[in-house]
Amino acid sequence: MFYHLLYPLRYYFSPFNLFQYITFRVGGAILTSLLICFIFGPPLIRYLQRLKIGQTVRNDGPASHLSKAGTPTMGGLLILVSMVISTLLWARLDNRFILLTLAGTVWLGLLGFWDDYLKLVKKHPRGLSPQSKFLGQTVFAAIIAVYLWFFPANSAYASSINVPYLKDVFVNLYSGYILFSALIIIGSSNAVNLTDGLDGLAIGSLIIAAFTLGALAYFAGHLKIAQYLRIIPVPGSGELSIFLAALIGAGLGFLWFNAYPAQMFMGDTGSLFLGGALGLIAVFIKQELILVIIGGVFVAEALSVILQVYSFRHRKKRIFKMAPIHHHFELSGWPETKVTIRFWIISIILSLIALASLKLR
Repeated sequence: MFYHLLYPLRYYFSPFNLFQYITFRVGGAILTSLLICFIFGPPLIRYLQRLKIGQTVRNDGPASHLSKAGTPTMGGLLILVSMVISTLLWARLDNRFILLTLAGTVWLGLLGFWDDYLKLVKKHPRGLSPQSKFLGQTVFAAIIAVYLWFFPANSAYASSINVPYLKDVFVNLYSGYILFSALIIIGSSNAVNLTDGLDGLAIGSLIIAAFTLGALAYFAGHLKIAQYLRIIPVPGSGELSIFLAALIGAGLGFLWFNAYPAQMFMGDTGSLFLGGALGLIAVFIKQELILVIIGGVFVAEALSVILQVYSFRHRKKRIFKMAPIHHHFELSGWPETKVTIRFWIISIILSLIALASLKLR
């Protein structure tokens, strides 16, 4: 909005020329979403406390989690609102990637909100059924996948995926790319949802992943840089770095209240759309496989659940003391804060490994 309102005034007041630069608007997006969180975070916590919308804790989980019962949940609303407002203010609203990402964010945010509402307000123990939640994710992911089939991010690589760390190596999936891209979005959404189990764990890892993906989005949107780094150029994708900047700012603001001991949890209201947004942007900028590395912590969390369920059903044995895997480390004697910070460190290492792919080609 600022771009459309203020940039045309550059002829009358030259400092408005700054609004053409993505890097300037990235800084504005971070500060705006951060400020919104700082202003509205405390009132939201008090409101949720007044409504008694609090966390329920599993009896079979780590004993240290019992003290978390009643902690205000649905804090994902704070992230969602601050991100959307910041993006609307600082991004170009004539950019198709921004519009689609905002639509997906709101869709998955409402899906997660409805799940939390049923569990915490209506007191339905399971909230939305897994089938309903999966259907909601699948509908949106399928729409995006079909859209990209007819209107690809880069027509020369419409159905191809780049193999990281290998120079000019691409795999053409043909029509199978529709299913592949949908699975990336759905898988990313669910993986972040599973990671959200310790104070600050999911949001801290998301901030690191968003920073890395934001850099890749900016590079892909800059033709000369994309050609130099030998990545698939995607005209217009640079604007996605503003959305991710808004995510970083909102994430930092939320982490202020979510750091141990947490005053507020994001709930499905936040985790579903945050994960979905990462998957969506990775598909838009044609960096689908590198997302597996950037979001390696989320991948490990999801795989630990899959392996645990499979092993118990077929072997009647558990691989981990508890899944997702962060609970395994807790039950092994690691303090919650140590698990969280070590997972953050792993996220940073994985992001550096992912960025190294830009030169190892």
